[in-house]
Amino acid sequence: MELENMVSRTGRNMQRYDNGRRQVVGCIPYRYKDTVATLPFDEESSYEVLVISPQRKGKGMLFPKGGWEMDETMETAALRETIEEAGVVGDLEGKLGTWNFGSKRSGIACEGHMFPLLVKEELDCWPEKNIRQRIWISIGEAREVCEKGWMVEAVELLAIRLTSQNRMFPDTDCSSSSSSNQAMVMPLRCGGQMLPPPMPASAEEA
Repeated sequence: MELENMVSRTGRNMQRYDNGRRQVVGCIPYRYKDTVATLPFDEESSYEVLVISPQRKGKGMLFPKGGWEMDETMETAALRETIEEAGVVGDLEGKLGTWNFGSKRSGIACEGHMFPLLVKEELDCWPEKNIRQRIWISIGEAREVCEKGWMVEAVELLAIRLTSQNRMFPDTDCSSSSSSNQAMVMPLRCGGQMLPPPMPASAEEA
C-alpha cells in the first residue's frame, strides 16, 4: 500500500452486503501514554485513543470506519479506512466485535466490525486531512464524545481487554499485538463481542 499516493475510495459499486446489511469495518486506534512508565498497564488511564471529526458538520467525534469492499479482506479494509480517515498505521489486533445499526443519513441497515489498532506511526499527509480533525484523548473522554452508541460499546470492550489482559499477564510485553484471540459473546445492547486475553503458548507450540 503506497501511503504517499493514496486517495480515499469513493462510490459504493464494490460494497459488500450480507442479508441486506451494508458491511462496515473500522478501527479504534490506541497508544500508550508518554508517562506510561510510571503507570500500571492494568489501568485504562495508561492508554489514549484517537478520534476523528465527522466528514460533515455534526456533534461528537468518531472512530475511523467505512465500507468493506469486494476486492479486500475485512482486515485490509479496516486498515485502509483508518489510513484514509485518520492517517495512522500500526498493528491490527483481534476483532472486538460486531454491531448492527442503521445509517441516519441513508437509512441503510449496517453491520459494523471493529478492530483495535496499536498505532506505530502518524502520517503528516493522508487522504482526508483537509476535511477531518484527529485528536488523542483518554478512554474516559471517548465515552463522552463519541456520537454513536455502538462505538462507545466498542471502546468499552477495548478498555476491558487492555486492562484485563495486563492484570492476568502482568509480565506480558504490552507493545506486542494479539491477533489470534478467540471471540466470546457479551450481552451488549448492540450485539458486541469481547475477546479474552491471549493464553500463553504451550511447550509443544513453542
